[in-house]
Amino acid sequence: MNASEHGFNPAFNMSTIKQAITEAVERVRMPTPMRLRDLIRQIRAARTAAEERSVVNKECAYIRSTFREEDSVWRCRNIAKLLYIHMLGYPAHFGQLECLKLIASQRFTDKRIGYLGAMLLLDERQDVHLLITNCLKNDLNSTTQFAVGLALCTLGAIASPEMARDLASEVERLMKSPNAYIRKKAALCAYRIIRRVPELLEIFLPATRSLLSEKNHGVLITGVTLITEMCQNSPDTLEHFKKIVPNLVRILKNLILAGYSPEHDVSGVSDPFLQVKILKLLRVLGRNDADASEAMNDILAQVATNTETSKNVGNTILYETVLSIMDIKSEGGLRVLAVNILGRFLLNNDKNIRYVALNTLLKTVHVDTSAVQRHRSTILECLKDPDVSIRKRAMELSFALVNSQNIRTMMKEMITFLEKSDAEFKAQCSAGIVHAAERFAPNKRWHLDTLLKVIIAAGNYVRDDVITCMIQLISESTSQQGYITLQLWKALQEDVMDKQPLTQVATWAIGEYGDLVLTVNIEDLDIVRPTEDEVIEVYQRLLWSPQNTATTKQYTLLSLTKLSTRFNNSNPKIQQIVSSFCSSLHIELQQRGVEFTQLFGKYGHLRAALLERMPPMELVRQETDAQANGDLEQLETTSDDSPKHTNSESNALLDLLGSDSSDLDVIKTTNITTQPVTNSNNQDLLDLLGGLDVSPSIPTADTGLNLISENNNPSIQFNNTNSNFLTSDFFSTNIKEKDVPTLTAFEKNGLKIIFALEKLPETNNTLSINVTATNNTLSNITDFLFQAAIPKTFQIQMLSPSGTVIVPNGEITQVLRVMNPNKNVLKMRVRISYTIDGTTVQEQTEVNNFPNTIWD
Repeated sequence: MNASEHGFNPAFNMSTIKQAITEAVERVRMPTPMRLRDLIRQIRAARTAAEERSVVNKECAYIRSTFREEDSVWRCRNIAKLLYIHMLGYPAHFGQLECLKLIASQRFTDKRIGYLGAMLLLDERQDVHLLITNCLKNDLNSTTQFAVGLALCTLGAIASPEMARDLASEVERLMKSPNAYIRKKAALCAYRIIRRVPELLEIFLPATRSLLSEKNHGVLITGVTLITEMCQNSPDTLEHFKKIVPNLVRILKNLILAGYSPEHDVSGVSDPFLQVKILKLLRVLGRNDADASEAMNDILAQVATNTETSKNVGNTILYETVLSIMDIKSEGGLRVLAVNILGRFLLNNDKNIRYVALNTLLKTVHVDTSAVQRHRSTILECLKDPDVSIRKRAMELSFALVNSQNIRTMMKEMITFLEKSDAEFKAQCSAGIVHAAERFAPNKRWHLDTLLKVIIAAGNYVRDDVITCMIQLISESTSQQGYITLQLWKALQEDVMDKQPLTQVATWAIGEYGDLVLTVNIEDLDIVRPTEDEVIEVYQRLLWSPQNTATTKQYTLLSLTKLSTRFNNSNPKIQQIVSSFCSSLHIELQQRGVEFTQLFGKYGHLRAALLERMPPMELVRQETDAQANGDLEQLETTSDDSPKHTNSESNALLDLLGSDSSDLDVIKTTNITTQPVTNSNNQDLLDLLGGLDVSPSIPTADTGLNLISENNNPSIQFNNTNSNFLTSDFFSTNIKEKDVPTLTAFEKNGLKIIFALEKLPETNNTLSINVTATNNTLSNITDFLFQAAIPKTFQIQMLSPSGTVIVPNGEITQVLRVMNPNKNVLKMRVRISYTIDGTTVQEQTEVNNFPNTIWD
């Protein structure tokens, strides 16, 4: 046996000795550079930024000079200092090539600093990237595992798509290495390559499955991570790996039942990192797959019941278990168990765990609402938590739990929270209470009382839409108008300087229903009936208060003017107050003062009619909103391929066209793409066509109005080969040249709409109506919208208009195609809406003069 078989190579050892002697001579010959620790000490000792820059610039200049002198002895130390300077934010790009020289060195310490510098200083936009590929390939074939590990780490960190494609085969080969350390590093590198270049996934697929049979936990955890990334990137790979669910279940079961292992034990839990990774992979594999979910139900229940919860390690595993249970198609009992785990998290002293529990419950509340409802009291307690993030999440979750059964209790708690909450919560909380009350209010009086409490508690943080909502509610609640007006009067008597929304709503209500304030029965109310003079005195205080905003004063001034027709003995005083605003510095208040003053003089005979009580504002609400949050079963809606109209909708159109309710159809300007017409869409369309009172229907997921309302007969087809009628053969010939009949459908305020009627030659009963809208004004007409309703015995389709803006003396065109199988007389009601000079205009007309000869 010779010496080389024992690992001794005389030639190699002699070259190493010579290199060491040479380096020693170089160190003696050249001055020793500053050590890294000394540089750090100098930079930290700098008292000003300028002094720090001086130290850094001086050292950078020295490092540059050593690079020019090809100082190979101290290159490693200089690069280490340069990396520290780079971390401080100073430019260090001039060290890139020196990093490559260190990588090419045979010494491990040089390679380590060189690869670290490459990861920090290089990116895929650098040309020097091409030079490092060969170095990586050489080190990937090194016999030293640590050199291979350095190369794999660097490749995963800085790999460009080109570099990844060049070296992917090397990484795949290393995944099969007998060395566990190299297999682990190779799997992690493959994970980074797949994230960068997903199409390389198939190269690593054969070697990946074998990683699950590893005994080494480091290799196993990297294998699970790699498989998870593959499954998330490719549906085909996801189907392929669903076969490994039993293997994952077995590994997880062994981890749970394993005894104490010092190598993997963390706070009494066996390798929690691997458990978390496996649970995440199970979640990916079991999503939307009943069979895979069934296979993992038992192990998830086992993990949920056997994991220790006294330490954060156990809580981490339980959290991942809950996410997996909620994401897969698990059993109902398992979901309840998961929600109960989150409920226990809410009782934890650790704020982070409580926040995570609230956040997770908020995401899963719609999956199993009844289970979350059991922890309602604990969630409400979190509203009192000193941590602002926990209070915010608890507030959002509380609103998600509101339903028609607990509305009174929940709103009482939320109003208490609103009264004591910080300013940053008041706007969101008040809006949430208003929305919940709108959906689940048991009666009108409770609804009004709740909104009143909200605008009192939230003060100036109430959003404008809340003010509008309350005014509309008061207007439509005719039986409660006297009651709520008195309640608002009682609140208005107090100091309301920090409650402008309350003042606005109160003055509006008193202005509208001031006569009821003086006459309504107050036996059951703890309120003293005000006199006219008391009301006028409060109004005068509001109008002259400098703390009130101009908007509030506008509400108050209009309300006071209306009171002149509600009160009998206060007109002179009201007139005096109103006229005092004729010289107001605020232009809006001055204008109102001047105009309202005219109603007490020259136009006094018009005052009573102009200021009469507003009619009730009717609101169309979605009744099915009440079927939420677990109190009632959700109703399902189905739709055929053809649109259908319900009887209630047809009855509503009876008022629109004055025809038999069974003979109506509605059409609307839309794109050519055919979609089913849902009930809610028809509801919105009917509102657009005439403000009709239609009973609300069940909303569907798509509530947009971009629909074609075709006929109710799915067998009738229209030839829609070209959605752009401007390029269609339909308009290849000039209308006037063909001498087709025309009629003027609408002409008013400079807008003229002409129908040109043309019977399609390929059919016997289809009429094409070419609509031309002309703008004869001097202003642009924008947002032009043409809508129509016809008897239901006709079939109609509308193509897209040529635009929505009509310039002066310009026009836009649109095509209607009407099929009349029974040769009936055509009637049409049209609605036109547009904007001109900032004013929105809506017009409606009937077109009943279609010639009967058009169907011959």
